[in-house]
Amino acid sequence: MAEPRPRPAAALRRLTARALRALRRLRPRSVRARATLGATTVVALALGAAAFALVGALDGNLVRGAQADAEQQALATAALAASGRLEPVLTPGRGADFLQVVDAKGRVLAASPDLLGRPALTPVRPGKPGTVRGTWKAAPARGEHRHRVVQVTTVTGQGLVTVYAGTSLRQADTADETITAALAVVVPLLVLTVGFVTWRVTGWALRPVEAIRAEVAEISERDLHRRVPVPRSQDEIARLAATMNATLDRLEAAGIRQRRFIADASHELRSPITVLRTQLEVAQAHPDPALWGELVGGALEDTVRLQDLASDLLLLARLDTSEPAPAEAVDLADVAREAARARRGDRIPVELEIADEATVRGSTLWLSRLVTNLLDNAQRHAAQRVRLSLRADAARGTAVLEVRDDGPGIAPEDRERVFERFTRLDDARSRDEGGTGLGLAIARDIATRLGGTLDVADSPQGARLVARLPLDA
Repeated sequence: MAEPRPRPAAALRRLTARALRALRRLRPRSVRARATLGATTVVALALGAAAFALVGALDGNLVRGAQADAEQQALATAALAASGRLEPVLTPGRGADFLQVVDAKGRVLAASPDLLGRPALTPVRPGKPGTVRGTWKAAPARGEHRHRVVQVTTVTGQGLVTVYAGTSLRQADTADETITAALAVVVPLLVLTVGFVTWRVTGWALRPVEAIRAEVAEISERDLHRRVPVPRSQDEIARLAATMNATLDRLEAAGIRQRRFIADASHELRSPITVLRTQLEVAQAHPDPALWGELVGGALEDTVRLQDLASDLLLLARLDTSEPAPAEAVDLADVAREAARARRGDRIPVELEIADEATVRGSTLWLSRLVTNLLDNAQRHAAQRVRLSLRADAARGTAVLEVRDDGPGIAPEDRERVFERFTRLDDARSRDEGGTGLGLAIARDIATRLGGTLDVADSPQGARLVARLPLDA
């Protein structure tokens, strides 16, 4: 059984798909090649259209001039025929190459020397008085050029006669040939010149881009100190190089910060683990029930420290991710009141000065952690007083949360350093009293992720930390 022949439509679709794939393969892949191809194509089309327009305009002007001369001769000859002064042999005047006068029966009444003995020309519109113009590609008279022929029909004593006056278009043809030959040479040369110049200029302009690409390709995670070359030109490529170097600066800073964070975290984890192991080894080596209470209490304390540190590290890892921050409506006043209520029995209570309502976009868990960390830091350094205030700044559209204490305060040179991870100032070096050094870093990261800020502000006494979070519109 013979296989069915493919349908013509399916075969045509396959051929079209193959042709499109071939065209895609032939498409230039580099910016330099595409720019050169685009420039040469546009210039070629523009020059081609201009060449055709030039040749057409020149030919039209010459043809109109020749037609005016032939029409003048035809009208003069028709006037002679109408007055009965027509000679059998006509002498063409200036601008005409041949003349012929034919009656209504097609007989030649008069003609110029080069048309003597030749049959009558075929009228364009016979039998109607008036002037008709036409062009013969095959010349009625001798010659290899076109002829412009004007036909004038007039009334004479012998009836209607038709006068044909023709002029050669050899000047128009010669001019067309000369201009066409010149354009056939000039236009390709101009197109090639534009292509060459575009290729060279594009290559020169893209050379810094290639230098930037080559440098970036050689930069690894261990070479983040390297930078791409910035060209002296104040153009887009120079701005691209500057932006690339700024990005590398941020990557290097992030890498340094990550390595420092890992080293600090390892150090912070090593201490409680070492202490916990020591306590367990002592308990194993000296199975004295009288010491178990103290050893278990110390081990429990170190375990809690490890748990808090692990919780802080996990929260920092979440804050460092690119996941979108939570954006639910939360009343920050309720969060602040709840955080202060949980500290009523502390050594240093928290005084409240809270507005009625301050709704922000965020997460109750994150905002609670922000307020808790600020209060922990204030109580750790305060002498007798901690004050928590919250107000809504309608003019700026922010909720302003302030935590003040009457402790030693923060020196101006340390106001940014306190927000670095695992940072403890001199008066808080003790890990037992100074915490892990992550509280303020976590608080600032939370404020930043929620679109706000956290800074140390001036205060006449103690420290004053101010958090500004955008209000929920």
